[in-house]
Amino acid sequence: MNRFVLVAATGRRERGRVMRRVASLGALVAFVTGSLASCAVAPEPVVTTPRTYQGAGAGAAVGAGAGALIDKNNRWRGAVIGAALGAVLGGSLTEISARASREAAQQNQPVTYQSTDGWHRVEAYPQGPAATGCRQVQERIYQNGQLVREQLREVC
Repeated sequence: MNRFVLVAATGRRERGRVMRRVASLGALVAFVTGSLASCAVAPEPVVTTPRTYQGAGAGAAVGAGAGALIDKNNRWRGAVIGAALGAVLGGSLTEISARASREAAQQNQPVTYQSTDGWHRVEAYPQGPAATGCRQVQERIYQNGQLVREQLREVC
């Protein structure tokens, strides 16, 4: 009986050490990645709009829900991973669509952005001036060849 208790306690201690090592490695990777990313020089100014943050927030919420449902062994882990991936994808897609709209309005010609695998595509078509003095742009977002959103956006 005493041997079993000793083995179980040793196993818990070992698991604790492994988890600390994994957490330390994750923190180190995040720090190095952040340090390297801060040194990168953007070829043109990065314009982030409030919609980018809204898209990231919506993506994080959907990703957290999906991650919690998918990971049946550890719902918190699934929610955290899903939220992180959802925030990146939601913010990126929102920023790309806003950028396509701005470029279409500035250049007065259609602009298309497509992912390298062809799964996501954003198209922006200038429509003309709006009543407010801004430009109207018709924006279409496709996923896997299917139209998922179409909207008329004003770009000032």
